[in-house]
Amino acid sequence: MAKNKITTVFYCQSCGYESSKWMGQCPGCREWNTFVEEKISGKTTGNGLAAAKGQTAGKPSRLSEITLKEEERISTHMKELDRVLGGGIVPGSLILVGGDPGIGKSTLLLQVCRHMAADNKKVLYVSGEESLKQIKIRANRIGEFGENLFLLCETNLGIIEETIRHLVPDITIIDSIQTMYQEDVSSAPGSVSQVREATNVFLQLAKGMGNSVFLVGHVTKEGTVAGPRVLEHMVDTVLYFEGDRHASYRILRGVKNRFGSTNEIGVFEMQEKGLIEVANPSEFMLDGKPEGASGSIVSCSMEGTRPILFEIQALVCRTNFGIPRRQAIGTDFNRVNLLMAVLEKRAGLQMSDHDAYVNLAGGMKISEPAIDLGIAMAVASSFKNRPIDDKMAAFGEVGLSGEVRAVSMIEQRIQEAVKLGFTTCVIPKVCEKQVKNVKNVNIIGVSSVQDAIGLI
Repeated sequence: MAKNKITTVFYCQSCGYESSKWMGQCPGCREWNTFVEEKISGKTTGNGLAAAKGQTAGKPSRLSEITLKEEERISTHMKELDRVLGGGIVPGSLILVGGDPGIGKSTLLLQVCRHMAADNKKVLYVSGEESLKQIKIRANRIGEFGENLFLLCETNLGIIEETIRHLVPDITIIDSIQTMYQEDVSSAPGSVSQVREATNVFLQLAKGMGNSVFLVGHVTKEGTVAGPRVLEHMVDTVLYFEGDRHASYRILRGVKNRFGSTNEIGVFEMQEKGLIEVANPSEFMLDGKPEGASGSIVSCSMEGTRPILFEIQALVCRTNFGIPRRQAIGTDFNRVNLLMAVLEKRAGLQMSDHDAYVNLAGGMKISEPAIDLGIAMAVASSFKNRPIDDKMAAFGEVGLSGEVRAVSMIEQRIQEAVKLGFTTCVIPKVCEKQVKNVKNVNIIGVSSVQDAIGLI
């Protein structure tokens, strides 16, 4: 006989590990003090087989019998977003979009709705945080919308599921997953249980009906999507919207993608009428670069298949304290300390009594080793107070022995520099033989950091 049963379960907020009692350290992810108590109510039966009633066992298939065809993708008509998604939206996919409050997640997805509705796609926008009038105000700022966009303000999963099955949209936007709740689960919206159940419902809808679902996820102060880590495991694609909400630029980065690369990024600029795509991020990042200033050089980083030029700034000055201060913005702090130690040991630059500040202008966050040579040259330029040629770019990895090591895709980096008017490129000497199809640029190969500093 079926009966209602209420149990108390402890969930890890980091990874979703379930336990019958509270524990200080999670056995799954080894994090401390992450368990929260939740009461779960549900119906159970005497034999425990009610869930499987009426279901048939799946039949295994031979691998050789499975046929493949190229995935059909739906273009969002936003090239930057299509690039990050791997070429467009895959029907039946579940996509999680995370980002800080006010960064532009809802604006981006509302613009996607506008393009999809204009392309005769049926779109359902479900909001659990804004009223219909609030969405209408934001929509009027973006532009004209077609008749194929439907709005729903609801947080009850049962009503939302029924609406989706009745409307059968091509694209569904859920803003946000932390506001959705299942009546059968007694815990509050945003809890581990509710987020997991809600994601599972939308996963079944996406795979069963073939419609693509976008989930908006809030981000914690550590920069990760709020809720259990299992949320990111369940979805097909995880996108993070980065940037300072007080600045104009935004960077969309894919950290998980079952249908494409996770190395691509999309660059947007927030304007009065919404997010505008930045077709040439290098030009955008170098806007306002000073001329004839010491401690400034341009380097190049590869984000997937896209080369992006940016300015590295360094300021080295004598310290007023017993211990010199080091600070890095946009790159790894420990890497900067390592490079300064290499400059002291291998190049003879005595900076033990100097403060050093390194900044990647434009707000980019890059940890690729290819920017090592640029950082080293910028620090040496500021220390010597000698400006570097404004038309010079440098990229290469620096080892502990002071050697300059090879980097990948050297031709693409040089071509991007030439396109923006740079006439000299300092590259690793071992990469010179890989440069074949580049013209109108002076290639300088260096084998050590001493050779590079000699160019200043």
